[in-house]
Amino acid sequence: MSARTVLITGGAGFIGSHLCDRFIKDGCRVLCLDNLVTGDKRNIQHLLGNFRFKFIHHDISKKIIVKGPIHFVLHFASPASPIDYMELSIQTLKVGALGTHNALGIAKAKKARFLLASTSEVYGDPLVHPQTEDYWGHVNPIGPRSVYDEAKRFAEAITMAYRRVHKVNTSIIRIFNTYGPRMRMRDGRVVPNFIYQALYKKPLTIYGTGHQTRSFCYVDDLVDGIVRLARSKVSMPMNMGNPNEFTILELANMIEDISGQKLKRIKKPLPQDDPKQRRPDISFAKKEFGWTPKVQLKEGLGRTFAWFQQQRQEK
Repeated sequence: MSARTVLITGGAGFIGSHLCDRFIKDGCRVLCLDNLVTGDKRNIQHLLGNFRFKFIHHDISKKIIVKGPIHFVLHFASPASPIDYMELSIQTLKVGALGTHNALGIAKAKKARFLLASTSEVYGDPLVHPQTEDYWGHVNPIGPRSVYDEAKRFAEAITMAYRRVHKVNTSIIRIFNTYGPRMRMRDGRVVPNFIYQALYKKPLTIYGTGHQTRSFCYVDDLVDGIVRLARSKVSMPMNMGNPNEFTILELANMIEDISGQKLKRIKKPLPQDDPKQRRPDISFAKKEFGWTPKVQLKEGLGRTFAWFQQQRQEK
């Protein structure tokens, strides 16, 4: 049997590039599609000479025709950090709407399994804790974060419509905070922010009181879950993230420990609509394929810090 072909939109991004690695390792052909607005070609540089890998420089918000068979379409294209999606607000909405429409069209034409990368942000600033897949969310539809939240909510809606109307074989993953190598140093999310500040001996920026919580999943664990979901028959949205919950102040203390230095703290107001708490209920993923994250936060942060340190030295 010939190798399975996987199309990954946003394949030069943080999570997308790790997925490219995993599917190549599993013996698949990978078509990596990215317009490099927030993705980085350096993330996939090591794959460019591989005969089973092809990079396509394209914006999925614009129609694309892909020749040959495709067995999986993984739609991961989108700005994902607040700095990016607020600066690229229209592009974020377009990739969530037009991009998802185009990616679904490819999956329909190729009779491929489709997986949408959605987000825990569909739950907004949640009134239910931890968040289960049947919670509809608490989202401000016109706030500054809405360009990302509502783009993903629309993407989920059109994915389910394609399943119902066109019988496309679809799945949806709701990704909770993920971190690891290949994140951009200045992308605005808390882990790279703190690591950048520690590496350059700057004060750690704490928004609000620092008692708001997040649940951090190491990228290798997430990729393992994504691959299992893509190869399954699950169609309903599935949470994936690490259910261990930490305050931002606890995260700051861990970064200090890893960097081996005591850092000052600067407090700033909490951004509008920033979630006060975030923790996934992963019972569904556990039940379907026994998936649970294995990498503990301290270990994952250590690996990530070392990677950023190396990147800094190579500049």
